[in-house]
Amino acid sequence: MSSRLIASLADISDAYDAILCDVWGVVHDGKAAFPAASDALVAYRRRGGAVALITNAPRPCAPVETQLLRLGVSPDAFDSVVTSGDVTLSLIAARGDAPLHHIGPERDLSLFDEVEARTGRRPSRVGADEAAYIVCTGLEHDHTEVPASYADRLARLAARKLPFLCANPDIVIHRGSELVYCAGALARDYEALGGDVVYAGKPYAPIYQAALASLARALGREPARVLAIGDGFRTDVNGAARQGLDVLFVAGGIHRDETLVAGEPDPAGLAALFAREGYTPAATLTVLR
Repeated sequence: MSSRLIASLADISDAYDAILCDVWGVVHDGKAAFPAASDALVAYRRRGGAVALITNAPRPCAPVETQLLRLGVSPDAFDSVVTSGDVTLSLIAARGDAPLHHIGPERDLSLFDEVEARTGRRPSRVGADEAAYIVCTGLEHDHTEVPASYADRLARLAARKLPFLCANPDIVIHRGSELVYCAGALARDYEALGGDVVYAGKPYAPIYQAALASLARALGREPARVLAIGDGFRTDVNGAARQGLDVLFVAGGIHRDETLVAGEPDPAGLAALFAREGYTPAATLTVLR
């Protein structure tokens, strides 16, 4: 079986009544929106389809939606935004007043504001020695740091056997042309030290359950056929496949160095990637358009 190479979303979208679409690498690159992607989703919704943007952003959906609009994504391109931060909120709330140690940048503190808004209790953020568990939303200075920067800190935390809540399972993303490490890279290293990790986002089921529920609300019924769009095998493709969804693979995203030649899909590179991952998407295109 081979993945169908297509030129645009419209080539296959009429077979589906709803779409789960990845964000970073598909709809924007962290610096600016991809206009063709936004236009394709707007056109699909005008034909009656519903779109949920599903992202491993470790913040609640409201500030992420604000960011999307600021980057230039059309407000008509989606019905809802579902984030791994939303799932993380419930995990933090379930731990009540247990003190936590946060690893991540200041821009992610909206996560704790939202916990307080929903529960009436402000999570107690403490140092590593006083914490009952860890919430990791990313590297604190991801422009300059790499996972190795946290080796000693993670070793001390793992020695205390603290549970590690990973709010963004992505290992690495492109911010423009720059490669940036995410919380998933630290979670991977923590597991290697014997630590216990709970993942909030893709490829794990809870975020898909929330996203599919949002599509049902948008349609007013359960969607009959859902297409998942994504560029990352570890998160987007594997997660959707586990849910039994068809996948449209965006080759020009995180895997572009191994799947494109001169900006076009390379059949040999795609075949090698699909064989290595043990899964063939229903269709492939260079960029969402």
